[in-house]
Amino acid sequence: MKSHTEYLWFNTAKRREYINITEKVANALAKSGIKEGMALVSAMHITAGVYVNDAESGLIADIDEWLDGLAPFGKDYRHHRTGEDNGDAHLKNLLVHHQVVIPVTEGKLDFGPWQQVYYAEFDGRRRKRVVVKIIGE
Repeated sequence: MKSHTEYLWFNTAKRREYINITEKVANALAKSGIKEGMALVSAMHITAGVYVNDAESGLIADIDEWLDGLAPFGKDYRHHRTGEDNGDAHLKNLLVHHQVVIPVTEGKLDFGPWQQVYYAEFDGRRRKRVVVKIIGE
């Protein structure tokens, strides 16, 4: 079994952004030479997430609205007593989750129709990273 690791770095202009990273993950897979296995994509920060869904702007706006409804920005979270103001970002991470596993078949990311992988930033404007770990043969 072989493995390949790459890090994707982000420094978003806004506090909250959704970035389609499908091509970056596919490029890492191509570099790995792995034809059958799994690709793990994991946000390495507790105020960001990774998810798989449709690359449609209306859906992305719906996801953003849904997350903000469950964990609104600006609420007086107990976490803010530490001097932070990003309690909502920690909760959004739990809702979206921090990682996904994507099957690799015949050297390609084995997605269903319309599926794409996204990096979700909930407390941006500083440097953060995602690890892409590809394992297989």
